[in-house]
Amino acid sequence: MARITLRQLLDHAAEHGYGVPAFNINNMEQGLAIMEAARACDAPVIIQASRGARSYANDIMLAKMMEALTEIHPAIPLCIHQDHGNNEATCLSAIRNGFTSVMMDGSLMADAKTPASYEYNVAITERVGRMAHWVGASVEGELGVLGSLETGQGEAEDGHGAEGALSHDQLLTDPDQAVDFVTATRVDALAIACGTSHGAYKFSRKPDGGILAMQLIEAIHEKLPNTHLVMHGSSSVPQELQDIINNYGGEMPQTFGVPVEEIERGIRYGVRKVNIDTDCRMAMAGQFRRVATEDPREFDPRKFLKPAMDALRDLCRDRFERFGTAGHASKIRVIAMDEMAKRYAAGKLDPHIATAKAA
Repeated sequence: MARITLRQLLDHAAEHGYGVPAFNINNMEQGLAIMEAARACDAPVIIQASRGARSYANDIMLAKMMEALTEIHPAIPLCIHQDHGNNEATCLSAIRNGFTSVMMDGSLMADAKTPASYEYNVAITERVGRMAHWVGASVEGELGVLGSLETGQGEAEDGHGAEGALSHDQLLTDPDQAVDFVTATRVDALAIACGTSHGAYKFSRKPDGGILAMQLIEAIHEKLPNTHLVMHGSSSVPQELQDIINNYGGEMPQTFGVPVEEIERGIRYGVRKVNIDTDCRMAMAGQFRRVATEDPREFDPRKFLKPAMDALRDLCRDRFERFGTAGHASKIRVIAMDEMAKRYAAGKLDPHIATAKAA
């Protein structure tokens, strides 16, 4: 089996200058399509599940499905990641169910909608990190609150997201605070807030520096050149997918996502993990609508799901290739979690917190 921890995968990505898309899933068809795309272009994979996905699919089903995916594609390193864990119990239950990596999102309280204090975030993220590292699992933390710089509002997805108005300071990660946070928590990856948000309706126009602060990524990378950065809410919401949905009866208003070229820019400045969910949903939903419209008599779910899987596979392969992930799966020698645990215990995985000044 080729399960890999987030830390090992992102260390490899940093060494070779690429980023890794992290695709959210809820079901078998998504997993099969993502892994087929990875196999086709020799790319390592991050598959992640939110608390909502775990509730929908059931932890036992997800665990067995992940096991099956690694057996079907044993040559593909697969990181299984808990997305937006809201407390210690969520993260630890994920690890017990075979996840190799967890995100402790301490930017929000356990209700997953109330912005938390910096002190709370540091304390709970450090606790989860310490416990996860005991068994070799990786930890992603978040500093800053995901939300729109255009509207000053958060955006919920799968029950996770800030509610109400957010200040400019909350919506943008402070570079100096990022140094303190990474040093205090010893996270393996840092999700930052730079204007991206969950869902399809991120921007009302093609984003520029006023509503998508890519320059902030560069500033944080300058201070933390060895820290793996994460962009959440980074679906590109392609126009062609909007058009397919609307051409077959959908009513999506015009919207804009994060341009792929901006993500590529982020990868040049330390972004190693890029979360993508909405694009995957849109690719599949467009095919559901197309089949239903072109053949209203069709009732076999497979006739809907097969073209949907093909569309998702093509989307994923495009992201693997654009982010530079393609061609690297076969170059990675996967390290077992118990060996990673020994390295954490020996302090061999700490240098990623080094600052530019110290370097």
